[in-house]
Formats: sequence, structure tokens, C-alpha cells
Amino acid sequence: MSKSLKRVMAALADAGLDITPLELGPETRTAQQAADAAGCALDQIAKSVIFAGQSSGKAILFVTAGGNQVEPVKASAVAGEALGKANAALIRAQTGFAIGGVAPVGHLSPIEAFFDPRLAEFDVIYAAAGTPRHIFAINPKVLQKISGAQATDFTI
Repeated sequence: MSKSLKRVMAALADAGLDITPLELGPETRTAQQAADAAGCALDQIAKSVIFAGQSSGKAILFVTAGGNQVEPVKASAVAGEALGKANAALIRAQTGFAIGGVAPVGHLSPIEAFFDPRLAEFDVIYAAAGTPRHIFAINPKVLQKISGAQATDFTI
């Protein structure tokens, strides 16, 4: 079991949750592939999208529904600073995850996070569990709470 998957499982357990991540096939790097593998709607996939704060230099997390896209102007407004593309090194250093497996919980360092209200329209959503092959099912309100993400509009 990878260190990243263990960290996500520990974060879920520390939150008092008994959740076992699901291992999917090798082709689950996109939200649509993950939805197909999980047998759920595209918007039930909680994508973890990381941007870099242009002033702070910090990684900023946007947890969004699978069919939505982060709108840069709205995202910058809610983050309180201009945002740019986060490179793999920044993402790995601040979250501990590789691109394609970034989870909304279990980061190496605390991260500022925002949550797409569209996810709250479902009873169950699925999020990356630290690897490109693992996801976990969770109630969106619970995920928002344990991730510390603020619900706000930042999508197209």
C-alpha cells in the first residue's frame, strides 16, 4: 500500500470514519473514467484541483464536481489572490500527492480549500484516495467538513 493511500486512510480514520477506498482499473485519471469505473454520475466525482497562489506561493485546493471546471477569475476572487498553474513539484511538496491522485484530505501540510456546492446535491460522492487508482465514497457534507473546505462558487 502506498504512503499516500495510507495517509488518506489515516485522515479518514482520524475523522472517525470507517471508509475503505476502492481500487479501480488503471484508466481512472480523468473524472469520466473514475465515474465510469465507480458506476456513478460524472458530477459525483469530487475532483481535487490545485492552483498556485501568485502572491503566497502556496498550493490552493478547489474540490469540484466532475463535470465542472474551475473558473480562474472566480477562483482568484475567492482565494483573495491571483492564481496560476501549480506545477507537480509544488503539488507534491505541499500535499504529498502526485498529479492524478490528489485527495481532498491527508495532505502533508494544511491547505486552503474551497468546495463546489454542486457536490452537496448528492448523498454520496467519490474522491481520489491518494493514488490514480483509488477512490473513496463519502457524504459530501462530511467531506467538506473534514477537508476544512469553504463552500463557494468558483466554477464555470
